[in-house]
Amino acid sequence: MKRRASSLLIAALLTALIAGACAKKQPPIARPMPPPATAGGSTAAPPGPPEPVSEPVPVPPEPLADDAVGSRSVDDLNRDSPLKPAFFALDSAEVLPEMQQVLQQNAQVLKKYPAWQITIEGHCDERGTAEYNLGLGERRSIAARDYLVSLGIGADRLRTVSYGKEFPFDPGHDESAWTKNRRAHFVITAK
Repeated sequence: MKRRASSLLIAALLTALIAGACAKKQPPIARPMPPPATAGGSTAAPPGPPEPVSEPVPVPPEPLADDAVGSRSVDDLNRDSPLKPAFFALDSAEVLPEMQQVLQQNAQVLKKYPAWQITIEGHCDERGTAEYNLGLGERRSIAARDYLVSLGIGADRLRTVSYGKEFPFDPGHDESAWTKNRRAHFVITAK
């Protein structure tokens, strides 16, 4: 009988412990603190909310409403582009003084239209292997991009690609055609 009473007592204690552990506990309730008393014995008014901090939000520039160039579609802009190609010497990616003037004019246009995204295509004439011309076209597009960046145009607006000898301006097979095909060509991809 003692054993049975002990077992019942242990079972009752375990049940009480389990019930106590499983009981939902109420979270503490936050009580507002009374405002501090001032020297005159009256209570001070609680402080107001802090003033909002105004940070300048960058706003994209508005297109010029009466601007004939800025209001044109990307396709129309590329058909009659305000960005002129920069031409290179044979087997060269050097930005010559004549090209610097063209790139400076292109930079002025790009500064006027800061939302434009540009792809600079590097092109070559038909002479040389495809691999060589792809490499030379890449060096030409990068040289043009780097010069524009040095003039203050954001690098994030400029992409480069090389087409080598695949898309000539002039399909001829003489020096006159080849001179036109050695170029960095500018394509407006977004505005």
